[in-house]
Amino acid sequence: MLFRVFLFLIGFGLTTVGFMYIICYLNLLTLGYNFIEYVNFIIRRIECLNALFGIIIIVISLNLGGKNELYL
Repeated sequence: MLFRVFLFLIGFGLTTVGFMYIICYLNLLTLGYNFIEYVNFIIRRIECLNALFGIIIIVISLNLGGKNELYL
């Protein structure tokens, strides 16, 4: 149970940091980048990929379950 909470918190932190960088990089659109170039830029940045890794860790932590746990 505690391991699942720890995984969830790690995933939440990574997701928060990743989306913060994605929002910060929105300033590139004001510099003349179009949306395709913006998406191409953020999928190559590791700090933006933290959002994807965090979501994957959150999904894993929510689906990890024991046999004796009560699911609400």
